[in-house]
Parts: sequence; structure tokens; C-alpha cells
Amino acid sequence: MFELSVTRFIAAPPELVYRIWTERTTEWFAPRPYQVTTAEFDLRPGGRSFIVMKSPEGEEMPMEGVFLEVVPNERLVTTDALAPGWVPQGPFMVAITTFEREGAGTRYTARARHWTEEACKQHEAMGFETGWGQVADQLAEIAEGE
Repeated sequence: MFELSVTRFIAAPPELVYRIWTERTTEWFAPRPYQVTTAEFDLRPGGRSFIVMKSPEGEEMPMEGVFLEVVPNERLVTTDALAPGWVPQGPFMVAITTFEREGAGTRYTARARHWTEEACKQHEAMGFETGWGQVADQLAEIAEGE
């Protein structure tokens, strides 16, 4: 499999981390100085996932897909291979996000699985580790501050 991943221990319970992930996405999902201007989730299999990131220069980058699996407080799986209504679109990845209880905290893991080695290498070259690592840190900062 062509997978990239980041993991963090977050000193907050999975229920809180999941709630911040799903309800406060605009606060942490983009690596600073980028920002998220829109985050709309229909949290059910087949439900829409829609996020718009904005660069410091003002360029908007919409990302649309669907949820494949939703297990509250435990796991979210999305893909950009499909738009709502199961409409195929140009795939890049499947994202698998898990929130595993670890003591009093959460082992947060975000995985990006790609269809091809080329897509995986492209994502890595785009700064996957730095970007996804930074947003994991931003999520932890909010959750641990609650």
C-alpha cells in the first residue's frame, strides 16, 4: 500500500479530540499561515466532506469527498475518489483517522492511502509529514487546552 501517516499522543480523551476534529475543524485543519474558511461534514457513510483551505496569498483550495466510515469517537474514513451521490471523480487518496484511547489520552493517527506510488510520492513531496504533523499538533493544542 502507498501510505503516509502521522501519529500523536494527545493528552485529552478521544471524545473531546473527535468533537474538536468534527466541530472545530476551521481552527486547526490547515497548517498555519494557511486557514480553513469552510468545513462542512455530513457524518455518515456516503455523507459529504467539504473543506476549503485558503493560502496566505488568498488562493482557495476546495477539497470535496465523501465519508466511507464513521464510528463516533473512534474512526473516520473519507475519500476524494467520490463526490456525494457516489459520483466518481479524480482520486488522490483515502484518509483514515483514528482516535484510540491510551490511558487518559488519545493516540491520534491520520493515514493517507494512495492508489499509486506516484500519487504517494507527490503527496510526500507536497510536504505531507510537515503539514499533517503541524495540523496534528494544532489539534492537540486545542484539545489539551480544554
